[in-house]
Amino acid sequence: MDPEYGVATAPRKRESWRTTLLLAYQSLGVVYGDLSISPLYVYKSTFAEDITHSETNEEIYGALSFVFWTLTLIPLLKYVSIVLRADDNGEGGTFALYSLICRHANVSLLPNRQVADEELSTYKLECPPEVSDRSRVKVWLEKHKKLHTALLVMVMIGTCMVIGDGVLTPAISVFSAVSGLELSLSRDQHEYVIIPITCAILVFLFALQHYGTHRVGFLFAPIVLAWLLCMSAIGLYNIVHWNPKVYQALNPYYMIKFLKKTRKSGWMSLGGILLCMTGSEAMFADLGHFSYSAIQLAFTSLVYPSLILGYMGQAAYLSQHHNLDASYQIGFYIAVPESIRWPVLVLAILASVVGSQAIISGTFSIINQSQSLSCFPRVKVVHTSDKIHGQIYIPEINWMLMVLCIAVTVGFRDTKHMGNACGLAVITVMLVTTCLMSLVIMLCWHRSPALALVFFLFFGSIEALYFSASLIKFLEGAWLPILLALILVAVMFVWHHTTVKKYEFDLHNKVTLEWLLALCDKLGMVRVPGIGLVYTDLTSGVPANFSRFVTNLPAFHRVLVFVCVKSVPVPHVLPAERYLVGRVGPPGHWSYRCIVRYGYRDVHQDVDSFETELVESLATFIKVDALFRCSDAAACSEQQRDSSYYERENALTVIGSNPLRRHLGYDDSHDGASSVEMSAGTYSTNGIELAAAAPAPAMKKQVRFAVESAPRSPGVDERVLEELHELCEARESGTAFILGHSHVQTKPGSSLLKKLAVGVGYNFLRRNCRGPDVALRVPPASLLEVGMVYVL
Repeated sequence: MDPEYGVATAPRKRESWRTTLLLAYQSLGVVYGDLSISPLYVYKSTFAEDITHSETNEEIYGALSFVFWTLTLIPLLKYVSIVLRADDNGEGGTFALYSLICRHANVSLLPNRQVADEELSTYKLECPPEVSDRSRVKVWLEKHKKLHTALLVMVMIGTCMVIGDGVLTPAISVFSAVSGLELSLSRDQHEYVIIPITCAILVFLFALQHYGTHRVGFLFAPIVLAWLLCMSAIGLYNIVHWNPKVYQALNPYYMIKFLKKTRKSGWMSLGGILLCMTGSEAMFADLGHFSYSAIQLAFTSLVYPSLILGYMGQAAYLSQHHNLDASYQIGFYIAVPESIRWPVLVLAILASVVGSQAIISGTFSIINQSQSLSCFPRVKVVHTSDKIHGQIYIPEINWMLMVLCIAVTVGFRDTKHMGNACGLAVITVMLVTTCLMSLVIMLCWHRSPALALVFFLFFGSIEALYFSASLIKFLEGAWLPILLALILVAVMFVWHHTTVKKYEFDLHNKVTLEWLLALCDKLGMVRVPGIGLVYTDLTSGVPANFSRFVTNLPAFHRVLVFVCVKSVPVPHVLPAERYLVGRVGPPGHWSYRCIVRYGYRDVHQDVDSFETELVESLATFIKVDALFRCSDAAACSEQQRDSSYYERENALTVIGSNPLRRHLGYDDSHDGASSVEMSAGTYSTNGIELAAAAPAPAMKKQVRFAVESAPRSPGVDERVLEELHELCEARESGTAFILGHSHVQTKPGSSLLKKLAVGVGYNFLRRNCRGPDVALRVPPASLLEVGMVYVL
């Protein structure tokens, strides 16, 4: 089950054996549904047209040998033994690896990064920066900006192939399960029965998504467990009854004989054999839902042996039956005893539904992560369970997946073309994981580049062999995942690139603090009751949309808060570290800055709880800030204190008690609040804001971890009470949410490609996706939109 909100970020305790067994059992329904149903279509795809099943059995023995060693080397050795250890605070998947790399090397393209983000509890490094040596690979990777883009594009390709897998896996899984009916029908009839039944099951499956998996999730593990036991029992029966010596095919020698005899046809048939790995990536992607030991135990003790027995049983049966139509009868059901064929058919359909559900949920999850990191247009995310974190439903994506799944089923109509398409998507994701994992070995684990090269060459060569076998079937179905990936990568890259350029535009067009403070002195400028929340992507300065707002409407709220909701490259941010609060101007100006930080797997709060927490954070900050000012007053005069608020505008406070503070090594000081001094440089030329802009190069940014039980100081009670009273009255008067309504256009003289991508593509996506007010859950009655034109 998914961890509760924030649980995954805490240090993991050693699990008891009962907990590990329970998690291993639950993982069967979530992690291994897709992998466990692969025997339904592997042999059928392998023997579709490329090779034939001859009397010598060299083909079937060679295919079995390939299946055995592929399952042993990739899922067992690569994923279970190595990749699962590269978790990001317990989370796994493509974005987890990318997040690890970005934290250990300066290769991230995400905007509004801050030095303060590195002080998060979940922002842990394998070695401290002063201890880890700067390898040549790290220096080379950080030096070339084009490599940063190439790395992000590679992650996008892996993400798009996972989404493509979400289209293809339900189609081939349900179609292969239902195809067991063809043994009871004539060849002319089964096409008109299997396709409609498959489409009906797919429509039913996608129609149930908005109810959430938690309502029927308790049935998933028993179904997959029953399927694995059934498959292994049938396999064991076929081995004993038909060919007890089939185990000899596990010798790698049979792979060489297979390729020698079949040559090019055998190489092309590897595109069907690689389908035995379908679902292996789910072990890593769903790591955050369970634990390493539970996933390892379930795979090594049950899933792996059951799969091997299932494939061996099919090979044993086929080795004694040669008069079969290769494109029609070489499949899973032909090896099932006729007396139990119907119960097995029903169980296989249920197992295929469970496996399809796992990949659909995974598609929702990875799209949610992508939009959190500004790599996907904003879509509506519905959380289907109040108790279980991570179970989400995305309506637009759900119906698009359903239409595409039905189109694939009706368009291809056979396992061969579906298998070619699915195989290319699966092996591409694995290649991306191998490349990212090689960087993790060097940059995060600080191992020798030679070891990373061995890992890359060994597993990369195996996967490249299967990739080439899939790619050669471009015209026979493999074109589909490539087309989907090209479209999705274009959408993701255009959205991310334009989002970064808009941030750079805001960064270079922000106004100074002096301009904001001078507004109150202007004739005709009015401050109205209430709280004004000005949303911006900037972490310092006054955004241009606010200056445009007050220029056209000379009034703003008594309490002004510049709110920046940002994602950081960690899976979760602890609630105690979510809010960074600071002042914008002197205390009497009642202007603040609040930076709200979320991880890429965090759930954004609803507007009511967010508004309440924001006001509470401001109240706590006012008390703590007054305490610090009182403690600093002993060393400076009144004039010095009045002239120092410009420097204090760069001071940000983390509101809330942090239970991991002592673990991180922070010393308590200043009557219960601890501070960490960090250098703050100006933003770089590429628009990535590493810290607040400062007029003096020697300025420092303070990140304070405030303790709630701070003693009161008699010297500041009057000021504090006045400021808190003003905040309370403003809250009672109401809150207004001020957002920018943007339109993007290209500069005169821009290239045709840029005009199409930014001027046409991005604006089309912006108009047809969810607006920022929907994503931030702003109530329409409290919304004020400021029109902004971005010239990029």
